[in-house]
Amino acid sequence: MIIDCHGHYTTSPTALSAYRKKQLAWMDDRTLGRPRPPLISDQEIIDSIAGNQLRLMDERGEDIMLISPRASGMEHHRPDRGIARDWARVSNDLVHRVASLFPGRFAAVCQLPQTPGGSMVEPVRELRRCVEELGFVGCNLNPDPSGGFWTARPLTDPFWFPLYEAMAELDVPAMIHVSSSDNPAVNTLGGHYLNADTTVFMQLVEGDLFSRFPTLRLVIPHGGGAVPYHWGRFEGLSVRMGKPPLAESVLGNVFFDTCVYHQAGFDLLTRIVPAANLLFAAEMLGAVRGNNPSTGAPWDDTKRYLDAAGLSFAVRRQIEEENVRRVYPRLNKVLS
Repeated sequence: MIIDCHGHYTTSPTALSAYRKKQLAWMDDRTLGRPRPPLISDQEIIDSIAGNQLRLMDERGEDIMLISPRASGMEHHRPDRGIARDWARVSNDLVHRVASLFPGRFAAVCQLPQTPGGSMVEPVRELRRCVEELGFVGCNLNPDPSGGFWTARPLTDPFWFPLYEAMAELDVPAMIHVSSSDNPAVNTLGGHYLNADTTVFMQLVEGDLFSRFPTLRLVIPHGGGAVPYHWGRFEGLSVRMGKPPLAESVLGNVFFDTCVYHQAGFDLLTRIVPAANLLFAAEMLGAVRGNNPSTGAPWDDTKRYLDAAGLSFAVRRQIEEENVRRVYPRLNKVLS
């Protein structure tokens, strides 16, 4: 079985984006009236998935995708907490409907209603609703709700502990995923995403988070940003700071997906990061769409890179299925 741990509902019906525009307009002018959630039919959802994510999954041999709301659309840099709560709820309910309409092919991962400087009360409440009531298997956690200005405390700070406590209780992981950049100097897809992946890994190297939360599981997407390429730097800094080796201090709780869009990078990832810490993913129809002109193949067809990586059957089975089931244990209920 091939499980894709990183998918977003990037093809959602236009009514969702229209609702978001009304939300933002209401944020600036309360005389407009609070917008109501959009009315989207089951058929609209089916049409938006069947010819897009599901078609590509079938063509590429993927069995199931963990799907969450569109990452850049979370827009956590908007400061209104009520709007963030409503937006997360509507977005998550729509993803839940995707999973319900295509049982056994999609599992839902939730967006959290984060805001710059906002507390963890609303994110914890929404996490519990999604997991306990709707059967979600995990969440996406934004380490920089300011949108590229990095005003938030590091993920090792006690500020985040209420969320970690809920995650540990519910036995769900978080994928570390920023949203759109509000900083004109930092491109969202090519800068902010990879900056965040790398920055968070260093926060975890510097801190001591997992001695307090030994069962906490975090997934760093996009192949870990710059981490695999600079593994020696992180190991060296860890030694310099008097920390245990990365295998002891970080790798028991931190995992990387395989959203790396060229063969050389994919091969580097699988050589540097232990197989037990890699989760198959493609983030198809996400940041990097279209075909690589030098190969004619889609950039985001990571199954192609996996096939060509020369890995043993046992290692491939870990990456394709076993690790994802272990990191997202609630997925087993969905698959059964």
